[in-house]
Amino acid sequence: MSITMWVATVAAALFAGASTYVSVVEHPAWLEIGPTLAVKHFGASTRRAAIMQGGLAMLGLVSSFVAWLQGAGVGWLVGGLLLAVMVPFTLTTIVPINRRLEDPQLDGGTREAAVPLSRWGKLHAV
Repeated sequence: MSITMWVATVAAALFAGASTYVSVVEHPAWLEIGPTLAVKHFGASTRRAAIMQGGLAMLGLVSSFVAWLQGAGVGWLVGGLLLAVMVPFTLTTIVPINRRLEDPQLDGGTREAAVPLSRWGKLHAV
């Protein structure tokens, strides 16, 4: 296995692991503690996660592309493109909900906070 294939594999594994953790552990915990506390925690958590996830997606894309250029099969290119597709999906679908949940004017004790928090979890599971 070449270094680029190894980097692509590690980036994809870390991306998948972090995404799974958020969907299986973090988001259900937010729902359990209620929207008031969840909204307070949400912004700090998602800002850090976005940097990590975006970086891993791009690292996976670039290393998969380089591996493909070096003669690895087309599956490496497809894998990198699948990671990269998550970036525009996140920017167009999830970021608007993030902004709403991070709005300092949002009252976490209302349905106005609970609905987007629930919707966010379903979209993140993609």
